[in-house]
Amino acid sequence: MELSALFLQTLEITLPVFAMVFIGLGLKRAGWIDQAFVATASMLVFKATLPTLIFLSIIRADLAATLNPALLGFFALATLGSFLFSWGWAILRVPREERGVYVQGAFRGNCGIVGLALAAGMYGDYGLSAGGLLLGVVILTYNAFSVIALASYQEGRRTDWRNILGHIATNPLILAVVAAVPVAAVGLPLPGWLMTSGDYFASLTLPLALICVGATLSLGEIRDSGRLAISASLMKMVTLPALATGAAWGAGFEGRELGVLFLFFASPTAAAAFVMAKAMGGNAALTANIIAMTTLMASVTITLGAFGLRAAGLI
Repeated sequence: MELSALFLQTLEITLPVFAMVFIGLGLKRAGWIDQAFVATASMLVFKATLPTLIFLSIIRADLAATLNPALLGFFALATLGSFLFSWGWAILRVPREERGVYVQGAFRGNCGIVGLALAAGMYGDYGLSAGGLLLGVVILTYNAFSVIALASYQEGRRTDWRNILGHIATNPLILAVVAAVPVAAVGLPLPGWLMTSGDYFASLTLPLALICVGATLSLGEIRDSGRLAISASLMKMVTLPALATGAAWGAGFEGRELGVLFLFFASPTAAAAFVMAKAMGGNAALTANIIAMTTLMASVTITLGAFGLRAAGLI
C-alpha cells in the first residue's frame, strides 16, 4: 500500500474520534449543551453505558486470544516506568510545589474514552475487549500513582487511603470487567433481547463521552498555558508514548497488541486528573491547561504515530 493511501486509511480511524471531540466543543460554544448536561452525561457514561460496553465486548471476546497476562503485566510495568520517568524529570526541572500536578498530567492518559474509542476504531471487537481488560490495570495504576504523586507534595493534608481504595474497589469499570470475565470463561449465554438492548444502550458511550470531552475543552486555558503545561503535554503526547511503545516492541509485542498499547500510551491526559488535583489541593488550573493542550495535540500526535507504526509494518 502506498504511503499516501496508508495515511488516509489512518485518518479514517482517528478523525471520527476527534471529530466528535470538536463537535462537543462547537455545541458548547453554540450554547446547545451546558455544564449541567456535561456533568449528567459524563456520570451516565461512567456509571452505566461504558461498563455495559466493556461487559458486552468481553463476553463476546475469545478470551484465549484477548486475555493476555503478558500484555496486562507489561502495561502495568510501562505505566510504572512512565510515572517514575516523569517524576524524575519533575525533580530536576519543576518547582517543588507543582511536581505532583506535573507528574499526574504527564503520565495519566484518557484510556477509558479516547484510547478505547481508537482501539475500537482500529481493531473492532478485539480492540474493545482487549482495551476493556486493560482498563482494569489502568484504573488501579493511574489512581494509585496519582495519589502518591499528589500526596507527596501536599501541604498540611492527610491522604485517606481507605477512601481511595474503596473508590477503586467499587469503580463501575472494574466491576464490569470482574463480572464479564467469568461469564465469558464459562460461555454463559444471555437472552437475545437482553444483548440487543445492551447494544443499544452501550452504543451511546463513545459519541456521548467524546462530546463531553470536547465540551470541557477551553481555548482560553490553552492560550494561557505556560512553560510547565507545555512541558507536561509534550511529555505525555510525545516522549512517553515513544519510549513505552519502543519498549513494547523491544519486548516482542507486535500487530494489534502493539497497536492497542500504543493507543493507550498515546491518549491525552484524563479529565479525572483535574478532579483529583482539585480534591487533593493541587494546582487545578495547571491540570486543566495540560488536559486541554494534550487533547488538542492528540489529533496530530496519535494520527502521525499510528501512521508511522503502520508504515513500518509494526501494527
